[in-house]
Amino acid sequence: MNWTLEVVVVPVSDIDRAKDFYGDKLGFHVDFDIRPGDGMRGVQLTPPGSGCSIVIGQGMVPDMPPGSLKGLQLVVPDLERARAELVGRGVEVGEIQVLGENPSPTPHPLDNVGFFFFQDPDGNSWGVQQISSRP
Repeated sequence: MNWTLEVVVVPVSDIDRAKDFYGDKLGFHVDFDIRPGDGMRGVQLTPPGSGCSIVIGQGMVPDMPPGSLKGLQLVVPDLERARAELVGRGVEVGEIQVLGENPSPTPHPLDNVGFFFFQDPDGNSWGVQQISSRP
């Protein structure tokens, strides 16, 4: 049986600001923005190529303090290109870091061990890791 992670709730203080950040700055696809009732709103966004989405909202997602989600991770095939793309969109990102030694031989020195980090406007933290191919 396959078990797939499909949705992660990201706690935010301002839904529109977060939707702009994730949709416009990070380039996530806005899957839906629904308002099923008074005081309720849910926005689902999906990173390009991902099978897992994030949900931001009010009144229909678990109550977590904005900015309390730490360590979310995205994987890209080209870390330098991904970083340059986000910088070009105005996202404040850290420098590329190499964390440890690559555990498997690959032609790309950043594979598995290359990362950069950023936060959304509420302080939820994200890492971006390079994995150019998987067996």
